[in-house]
Amino acid sequence: MAPMVLAESMAGRFLAMIKDLFIHPLDNLKAFFIDDWAKRTHILLYMESIDSTLRFKRSLFGGMKSSLEKGKAPSAFNPIAQTIARRVATIINGKPMVLSTETLFGIPTTAHILGGSCMGKDVDSGVIDATNHVFNYKNMMVCDGSAISANPGVNPSLSITAITERAMSLIPSNDRINKN
Repeated sequence: MAPMVLAESMAGRFLAMIKDLFIHPLDNLKAFFIDDWAKRTHILLYMESIDSTLRFKRSLFGGMKSSLEKGKAPSAFNPIAQTIARRVATIINGKPMVLSTETLFGIPTTAHILGGSCMGKDVDSGVIDATNHVFNYKNMMVCDGSAISANPGVNPSLSITAITERAMSLIPSNDRINKN
């Protein structure tokens, strides 16, 4: 966790975070060491539609990376979301915090667990094939966020739905199974 700050560069965000830690030491300590975190915190989700397209590509070391193809890039810093978070914090007498990767590196956070069962051409390069079937298992499929290999930087719900719908469309119907 880190204080929610807004600055253009990583260095600016780091300095703003350090400043916040010194200006509001008790609020930050209270947020860092809260007892029964799950019961005494609020998680806010702010979503908006942006007209952009991301493209997945292999990184230099073989992993997956998303890059902006067109439109506005997704960002961990949304002034509207931060205004809402500050208003809620005022109402509940709380402290707006975010994950440190958002504050320091500008990496958007997702509540969806992604990766772990990535597609590949064979068992050596992935967990599932192009039809979502798990390698070396009969009649076992993965149709959730674990099939998405990297955080696209936006809510992956529609991608998960599309991947699942495609996988389901490839399952033979009962009529075809019964005729064979």
